[in-house]
Amino acid sequence: MLKILAAAMLLVTACAAESKQVVIAARTVLDGRGQVLHDTRIVIEGSRIVAISPKAGPVNYDLRGLTVMPGWIDAHVHITWSFGKDGKNAGAAGTSQEAAYQTASNAWATLAAGFTTVQSVGAAGDLALRDSGVPGPRVLTAIEPLVGQGEKTGTPEEIRAFVRRQKERGADLIKIMAAGGMRQGAMTMSQQQLNAACDEARRQGLRSLVHAYRDAVHGAIAAGCTQVEHGLGASDEDLKTMADRGIFFDPQAGLLIETYLRERARYAGTPFYPPAPEGFESMAEILPMNRELMRRAYRTPGLKIVFGTDAVAGAHGRNAEEFIDRVRDCGVDPMAALVSAQSLGAEALGMAGRIGRIAPGLEADIIALDGDPLKDITSVRRVAFVMKGGVVYKNVAR
Repeated sequence: MLKILAAAMLLVTACAAESKQVVIAARTVLDGRGQVLHDTRIVIEGSRIVAISPKAGPVNYDLRGLTVMPGWIDAHVHITWSFGKDGKNAGAAGTSQEAAYQTASNAWATLAAGFTTVQSVGAAGDLALRDSGVPGPRVLTAIEPLVGQGEKTGTPEEIRAFVRRQKERGADLIKIMAAGGMRQGAMTMSQQQLNAACDEARRQGLRSLVHAYRDAVHGAIAAGCTQVEHGLGASDEDLKTMADRGIFFDPQAGLLIETYLRERARYAGTPFYPPAPEGFESMAEILPMNRELMRRAYRTPGLKIVFGTDAVAGAHGRNAEEFIDRVRDCGVDPMAALVSAQSLGAEALGMAGRIGRIAPGLEADIIALDGDPLKDITSVRRVAFVMKGGVVYKNVAR
């Protein structure tokens, strides 16, 4: 079904990546590393940027009234999560036909919102999307997460075998659930198990992302994982140690909890969520805790904070709200917030030489906003132009 849908949707972008030269004119370009370029032109051949030259021509796309930058990278989404026919949260479930359409819709909404690369961390359907050709962001997937359940998770050798199986299935990374929910936060794996998972991932040439709260944050650091997800309860010492060891950190400022509160009626009574909408009120108490953690993280010298939303059903296509939460509610500098989803995000994904910057030799993942996000962060909601790999998927520039 995904292949059929891909063929139909690709008719819209039939003039996709051709070998001919394409030139974009821009008055303001944020290069993805914190620098601003003025009055220049971006030259593209096929899927890649080949030059930055103010005199290049002829111009194919005049974006001088917009702010141009690299496409965004969301390091933590659940792209297959959707609402079912009954309107309730279906997670990644549903019939194959329903799941295919819902996943394709999620992918398109995410791309149209300016996210040209995402890392989806925990469903077999991610693999089908990644390899389908459906118009959407570039997808990296963990396929199946390693779920910690104490000693029931398995021996260290069994865990190593799990990691090797994911590599054989085509996983781009290993997702490790080393803690429970936000409130419980108890470590659900022994240190030996966590050590085995992260070590085997390294041996297989894969990155390890660890879902961690409180004690599990310290455990993930000790295990030498690549990236810590969420991190509520992390101490200042934990943050400093992550910075010292070059471990990436992916906290969330607001979008996830805001989505649960906004869609509480659709989540209520589904697996792992409160049985009634009233039970979601306590989630509001987590928002200030997440924001306090984000503030402390950005005060930690050298800490590599990436942009991840944990986007679930109801959040796909709204990923950029996390930028607003970080800047408005956590005091994060707008440029730092953007770079976390550009060059820094690319570094976290091991793709620094391919995406995340406006520079010759990199993929032509280019978006443009109606407004200046350095002055008004809400302009991230107004994506007027989206190009991924040299293909224009959205152009409502005036």
